[in-house]
Amino acid sequence: MFNILLYVGQQEQNLELIFWALGILVAIILLVALVWQRRTGNELEEELQQLETQKHKEVEFDFVLKAMGMSVWHLNADTGEVFYDKDFREKHTDFVEATEGDTYDENADLLVEEDAVRVRKALDELCAGVRDHYHEQYRIRAPHSSKVYWEESYAIIADRDINGKPLRIVGTSLRIDSRKNLETALKQALSKAEESDRLKSAFIANMSHEIRTPLNAIIGFTSVLPDIEDHDERQELINLIQENNSKLLRIIDDVMNISKIEAGKEQLQMALFDVNVILDELVNRYQSQVAGGVTISTDFAAPHQEINSDLNRVLTSMEHLVSNAVKFTTHGSIVVGYDAVADHRIRLWVRDTGKGVAPEDQERIFERFYKVDEFVPGAGLGLSLCRTMAFSLGGNVGVQSEYGKGSTFWMEIPA
Repeated sequence: MFNILLYVGQQEQNLELIFWALGILVAIILLVALVWQRRTGNELEEELQQLETQKHKEVEFDFVLKAMGMSVWHLNADTGEVFYDKDFREKHTDFVEATEGDTYDENADLLVEEDAVRVRKALDELCAGVRDHYHEQYRIRAPHSSKVYWEESYAIIADRDINGKPLRIVGTSLRIDSRKNLETALKQALSKAEESDRLKSAFIANMSHEIRTPLNAIIGFTSVLPDIEDHDERQELINLIQENNSKLLRIIDDVMNISKIEAGKEQLQMALFDVNVILDELVNRYQSQVAGGVTISTDFAAPHQEINSDLNRVLTSMEHLVSNAVKFTTHGSIVVGYDAVADHRIRLWVRDTGKGVAPEDQERIFERFYKVDEFVPGAGLGLSLCRTMAFSLGGNVGVQSEYGKGSTFWMEIPA
């Protein structure tokens, strides 16, 4: 009986040990599971953070591309096919949409011919591994239009095979119309600055000569005037002094008039006046100044013709045209007149039988300081002033001439 009890107690002790062992094993398993779960959770959390970071980077990347108006594309170096990953270029009505999977040769067909040859050559060299990067600016023909717009592209080799041959090209493209417009504006500004510098030099040289000439005459004749006792000779010197005074004042007036008009400091003084009256007075004033054998007369389209304009600018312009005709006409006639008003505009003109103007000079004579004949007195400002004044009145000036036979200078303004 005792042995039986002893056996049962031993069995219970063994079961207890087994339960303890199982409990410890379960505890170990649970502890390992908790550790593994914690570690897995940390890894998942890190992956989620990385995904979130990557998402933010992609958003930032897209934002930068969009802000810059760029597209990102890749090119298969073997097939020449082009695929766009992102495209944030400015898509105006003139935009040419590229087709996914087109070859770069097909895309190059959209370019202006002279640019297409250069772009194809650069991409061929990049795909062949001759060069490791690509940068080109080119013009694209707008659809159904003669207009073009500018783009700029960069590209590099992204993947190579084991032999170093390029497999994939990655690049970016963006429109650069505004930059090209700015470059054009800067070039024009530079050209204007250089022209301004040239005109300044010409102005100084011409003014120095043209002012000195009458001024020397005035000073010289004035210095000898007290020593002249003969009345006729004395009067002749006085007339020469007055003539040179007038020349000097006219040069200064021309410079001041151009400066005031271009600076906007001299406003138009509009008034109603009769064209016949002012042209008659102008012709009478120059009757005594024409060369011997030359006649000066008028030819009006109407007995009276009133217009509403700036009297001083019209009179100054016509005075320069008549003065030039008198200066360059040594035989024949000078006629001053106007055509009948048409479409609320009137054309005033001065026709002469003088030396005329060669075709290559007919536009340039309206530039400042340009003189066809450097030996003829004058600063080269008169016709430039006429054009400036005509423009300020909403009109224009021009010339019809045949070299050696004469000219017709005209000014057309609103009536």
